[in-house]
Amino acid sequence: MIRLLIADDEDLLRSALAALLGLEQDLTVVAEAATSTEAVRLAREHRPDIAVLDLEMPPADGLVAAEEIRAELPTRIVLVTRHARPAVLRRALAAGVRGFVPKTTPASRLAEIIRDIAAGRRYVDPDIAASALTEDDCPLSGRELEILRATRKGASIADIAAEVHLASGTVRNYLSSAMAKLGVPTRHAAAHRAWEQGWI
Repeated sequence: MIRLLIADDEDLLRSALAALLGLEQDLTVVAEAATSTEAVRLAREHRPDIAVLDLEMPPADGLVAAEEIRAELPTRIVLVTRHARPAVLRRALAAGVRGFVPKTTPASRLAEIIRDIAAGRRYVDPDIAASALTEDDCPLSGRELEILRATRKGASIADIAAEVHLASGTVRNYLSSAMAKLGVPTRHAAAHRAWEQGWI
């Protein structure tokens, strides 16, 4: 029996996925989580064979949860996402994630992928893999990425300035530059775009 942890912040999707996978004779759902923090806690508590994690979960994301789980447990990780972000795929593979699938994957196919991963194989959705090979380079500097990373946490300009040891005006300049390069109107939109692309 393959023991599963299912984590997704959308209750309906999580419940439906848990119910459908639970119908498979060789799969059992031992825990369900609605946040990345809860996913890590429940993984420690239940020690599932495989954790199926939504990438876009608050308060961090599924990749952060995957890294924390993998640091402590032999649990294999499958990341599920709405958006194929090639840079995130590379980070996920570097973190030891065994499966990377879009949310459009039918539950029956996901069950097959879970069995393959339980048997020691790896699965990456072909479309995501193809886009990873043709991804554009990041136009942002290391300092701009650092500031957008802090912005994504909801920090104020003053807090970001303190965190990165720069003057507030300098932080604003870096944010303006990043916004211009990404063609977005706000620093939060820039941080979200950088996260979407897997750059932060």
